[in-house]
Amino acid sequence: MTAFALRTGTQRSLDQRERFYDLLPELVAADPRVVVLLADIGAGYLDVPPEVADRIVNVGIREQLLVSAAGGLALSGMRPLVHTFAPFLLERPYEQLKLDLGHQGAGAVLVSAGGSYDMPTAGETHSGSRDVPLLDTVAGWTVHVPGNADEAEALIRAVLPGDDRVYVRLGAASNAVAQPVGGGMTVLRRGSRGTVVAVGPTADRTLAAVADLDVTVLYAATVRPFDGATLRATLTEPDVVLVEPYLAGASTRFAADALSGIRHRVLGLGVGTAELRRYGTVADHDAAHGLDVAGIRRSVAGFLGS
Repeated sequence: MTAFALRTGTQRSLDQRERFYDLLPELVAADPRVVVLLADIGAGYLDVPPEVADRIVNVGIREQLLVSAAGGLALSGMRPLVHTFAPFLLERPYEQLKLDLGHQGAGAVLVSAGGSYDMPTAGETHSGSRDVPLLDTVAGWTVHVPGNADEAEALIRAVLPGDDRVYVRLGAASNAVAQPVGGGMTVLRRGSRGTVVAVGPTADRTLAAVADLDVTVLYAATVRPFDGATLRATLTEPDVVLVEPYLAGASTRFAADALSGIRHRVLGLGVGTAELRRYGTVADHDAAHGLDVAGIRRSVAGFLGS
């Protein structure tokens, strides 16, 4: 895999979703194949030049149509870039994802917003923690989980020219420094007592959580395909912890497959399946799911016996 170039700049938004909206008119203007499909979400944030207005289409709150239209446009030779919140993009139109894209062999770039619970006051309707494991039930998807806006921009620019099926998961949480993306996992630090894989925006808090532990930390902005080769090549003790910003355990079977033939243990940290009915804040939800610094520290140390 070849790492994608990062384009950084102090004048560009540090918020992944804002950066995406800033980029859209430029991306559409640069490639006559690209057509953006929206379902109301994001439509009010775009400053659309007249020359590309016919290729930025708001279908309204019709998520099944959103994905079906993407399938039709792809079959006609266009490159659909489809955007809304994760549960409206993947859960509500799941049948269309399975049939109109997957069954027909049609490609599209799906870009979500909202992470798992970026809008906790919106409740369960806007919870996006099931997105990645849901896509695992259908074949042929590449899944990117960028850790900040620079990574998100690099990934979106890189995948648009293709014809494959790609999901880019945007969220409000961000790491302070962008890492190389598109080339598999990156080694953030090395240790001898186990491996912790931090996915996307969990990297900074994971590094803080294991600062006093003798562990290797790997960073993954691309989770499908899962980079089992790097995990295996950098393994010291066969104990692996996965820290993911979506449903807990989503990648444990992929890690287990990568370590086939090696006696190993894998712990998957992430968002639990229980519905949290007190809205609270994002920080409250992080703490409740054990995805804050203290929770990650407690889980990793307990698993490794530190």
